[in-house]
Amino acid sequence: MKKTEQFGVHLLFDGYNCDTTKLADKEHLTKFLVELPKEMNMHTIAPEVVVEVGEMNEKDPGGISGFVMIAESHISFHTFPKRGFVTADVYTCQNEFDHDTFTEYLSKTFDTNDYDANVIARGVRYPNTNA
Repeated sequence: MKKTEQFGVHLLFDGYNCDTTKLADKEHLTKFLVELPKEMNMHTIAPEVVVEVGEMNEKDPGGISGFVMIAESHISFHTFPKRGFVTADVYTCQNEFDHDTFTEYLSKTFDTNDYDANVIARGVRYPNTNA
């Protein structure tokens, strides 16, 4: 039986009652994807992508989605300005990271104090040797 170790950590962030102007500001959101990896000593490996998404259905009144690939994995978000809501995630292959600092950064970026944040261990049976 192969020995295993955890592969990484996934932070899931849901922000409520956010600043609707920030949620709709493509420039602000692009800057977030450029700056967050630098702030957290992560390494961007592809240009960030930020796109406006129109209304999809009654549940989804449209907003902005963004993504950046980092060597450690990815950072993404989906904003819903008409609802004052954002969902974001940071997935890293680092086994530990300062999720409180990440959560504070996300809270400031979207200007909310009302959020849910969950940290999930990923790849908890990741083999520590090659196949």
